[in-house]
Amino acid sequence: MIEKKITQLFESWANKKLKSIFKLPASGSYRSYYRIVSDGNTYLGVHNNDNKENNAFIAFSKEFLKLNLNVPEIYAVNHSENIYLIEDFGDETLFNRLQKIRNDTDDKTEIIVLYKKVLKELPRFQITASEHIDYDNCYPRKQFDKQSMMWDLNYFKYYFLKLAQIPFDEQLLEEDFEKFVAFLLKTETNYFLYRDFQSRNIMLKNENPYFIDYQGGRKGALQYDVASLLYDAKADLDNETRTELLDFYLDELSVYIKVDKQEFKSFLYPYVIIRILQAMGAYGFRGFYENKPLFLQSIPYAINNLNYLLENIELKTDTNYLFEVLHNLKNSVKINHIINSQKLKIKINSFSFKKQHPADNSGNGGGFVFDCRALPNPGRLDYYKTLTGKNQEVINYLENDKNVIQFVNNVFALVSISIDNYIERGFENLMISFGCTGGQHRSVYCAEKLAMLIFDRFRIQADVYHIEQADRK
Repeated sequence: MIEKKITQLFESWANKKLKSIFKLPASGSYRSYYRIVSDGNTYLGVHNNDNKENNAFIAFSKEFLKLNLNVPEIYAVNHSENIYLIEDFGDETLFNRLQKIRNDTDDKTEIIVLYKKVLKELPRFQITASEHIDYDNCYPRKQFDKQSMMWDLNYFKYYFLKLAQIPFDEQLLEEDFEKFVAFLLKTETNYFLYRDFQSRNIMLKNENPYFIDYQGGRKGALQYDVASLLYDAKADLDNETRTELLDFYLDELSVYIKVDKQEFKSFLYPYVIIRILQAMGAYGFRGFYENKPLFLQSIPYAINNLNYLLENIELKTDTNYLFEVLHNLKNSVKINHIINSQKLKIKINSFSFKKQHPADNSGNGGGFVFDCRALPNPGRLDYYKTLTGKNQEVINYLENDKNVIQFVNNVFALVSISIDNYIERGFENLMISFGCTGGQHRSVYCAEKLAMLIFDRFRIQADVYHIEQADRK
């Protein structure tokens, strides 16, 4: 039904028929995204039952576009059906690129270059855009104030501490929450706060960053967004890189306003903590309460970040009991079980059916084998013969056929059942193989795509082997 409504909105706006529409894999929000293909171009249809959140995103987008910020253009809106059409920036996030760099070259210089491009844009949102935003459009509040902060801290308390079965004295913790918030509010809070400024909400297109998911924006402190980016648990930046990037951001910020760098840093790390606690509340809600393993996989990274701050940074907030509770997270039986469950190793192969099936040397006795030969074969066309399923031209060719997308999504749904079960039972190995005629195009594409989907959902980096190319990713 949603696809039909989005199709109608698109065809009314574009005055032409679409070629195909398919739902994208679910992310961390309750919004649903649909990719539309028409005349060689792609668009995104969005459905979200929270109309106030939709209005905030659309209103912010219009203001950002006037300032030439890299955000999606809004093409059409149907408020009564809670759907709208936006520009499609593709599938590559900063997070995806970060993982690819680490797997291919582990070139920290390339990572830093990308992050500096992002941080160069951040003050334009925080300072320049702040002067043009109508904060009446903010949802659920106009400012990241005491009430907003207490919401986040209690989110952490009830959905993480309680569900992770971590004991605490509620009165003492509540008193420290009050003191912690009072300290945070001593700094200036009249800038635009993006709210979820992290690597999965930054798209890469032509090597430039593009920005999405700012519908939670409101007035707040400058420290919050840079804390969100540099201490994004999933990105797992090392502390040396964080220091270099923070100095770069402060230099960029100084172009717009006068900055006392020491004072800025004295508030930064407490803002890092409240951001981590908000994220851990989300991990607990989605992981423990909604039983989605993806979110549990981020918990060890968040705890490592907290431990580093508590052990290495002087935090002048007079909240000893709060910090005692945070120190004790690493002693939780339930959390240690989550950490131990991350032992699962996934190997994905591409191969040629004309030769032989891949051998499983893990001792697990084999795994999934999927036959890609029913999919369209670019290898039959001269233009594609010298290319592989990792080349963008081949990817575009295959993704232009909705059966290819459906095939990969169905494989992912099937494999996910085993991954969930293997994690729960502490299994250590899973092998998945894709075969096609020559082992160059379809099987390679499917292996690469599945690895990306697995990482996005489970935060498990699969080892991908393209047997006919003698090429290990």
